[in-house]
Amino acid sequence: MKGALLALFIAAATVALIVDGTLRPIPSALAYAGGETLLRTPSTPEAAVENLGDQIRLQQWQKAWSSLANKAQFTEPEFVHDLTGYFLSLRTYAMLDNFEVFPLHESADGADVLMKLYWASVVGPFEESRQLHLVRQGDRWLVEWPLVKERHVPPQVIPVDYMRWDVINRGPGDDWGAQNVAAPHVRIVDMRPINRAEGVFVLGELLNDDVVPAWVSVRATLVAKNGAAIASEGSFDMILHRLLPKQVTPFLIRFPNVDLSQVDKIRMDPSAELVSASADPVIEIQNQKYNPAPDASLTGQLSSQSGEVIGFAHVLSTFYDRNGQLVWIAGQYMSRALLPQTPMDFRISVPQDLAGQVSSERTEVATFSEDSE
Repeated sequence: MKGALLALFIAAATVALIVDGTLRPIPSALAYAGGETLLRTPSTPEAAVENLGDQIRLQQWQKAWSSLANKAQFTEPEFVHDLTGYFLSLRTYAMLDNFEVFPLHESADGADVLMKLYWASVVGPFEESRQLHLVRQGDRWLVEWPLVKERHVPPQVIPVDYMRWDVINRGPGDDWGAQNVAAPHVRIVDMRPINRAEGVFVLGELLNDDVVPAWVSVRATLVAKNGAAIASEGSFDMILHRLLPKQVTPFLIRFPNVDLSQVDKIRMDPSAELVSASADPVIEIQNQKYNPAPDASLTGQLSSQSGEVIGFAHVLSTFYDRNGQLVWIAGQYMSRALLPQTPMDFRISVPQDLAGQVSSERTEVATFSEDSE
């Protein structure tokens, strides 16, 4: 199941990026396709960084690496891996959508520039910042790229001790009356709709109330006062789809361009299927801290306690008020792979108008691995 889901994730990412590039092509890409170059003479630090950004956006890796002042310090593949990931991850399938350049300091022979990179992926955008130093050679400025090398995990043996559930369904030679194992029992333990400028958001929590693992989803239907359905939507990615016995997942369902005053009632439809599952890999959440407004956020670190490289990790946090009522649900996909025993920072933003209501939070992680079977 995990391997099939990972393949589906990769296929969806590829299709989405192809469609996005077809419907909304990058202007610089069109210029290059027509033989016209948008590269400007790097006579200023900003122009040199903008040239580099265009080359990265067009994935002209050799040209981008060759233009660097410090390219002798690392190879072209190391430069590419720094941007696209050393292991299979969300970053591997992301495309640079846009970038911004902010001058910080300039002297006769050196300059510092902040470059913000905005990446597009099938699960939404993510961004990163690089502070670049530039050197002047004659009338040209060259960028020194601050390479971030992947940490190396030392050779070691990591013992694992975790629960595992395997499912054996009836085979083709079984009696026609033989039944498969019954689907797990799940139930919604909390649900709350909230009205926001973007539309109606249905927040909730779902419990796997069984002794076997479940693959779960939730669909909500908004019903008008006349009994007609306004809209029906599923939780998609804002949920932990694979639940172990007695595990709880948050879910968030968006209804854009709908006002709560239009809604008379909400019909909730949870569903569950029996799946094979294990309690590994174990992801520990370390140094978790809620930072109040302004710029409210939840920060912390993820650390894989197993020996697996986790290609895709999705952090989901549920925020509660002092009475235990749901306030908000938010998440972050980690753009890089999570290595064994190697902490990775995460940061989840909270809407400023809701930040003052937050009194506690609960965070969980969904994972998909490169070597999942």
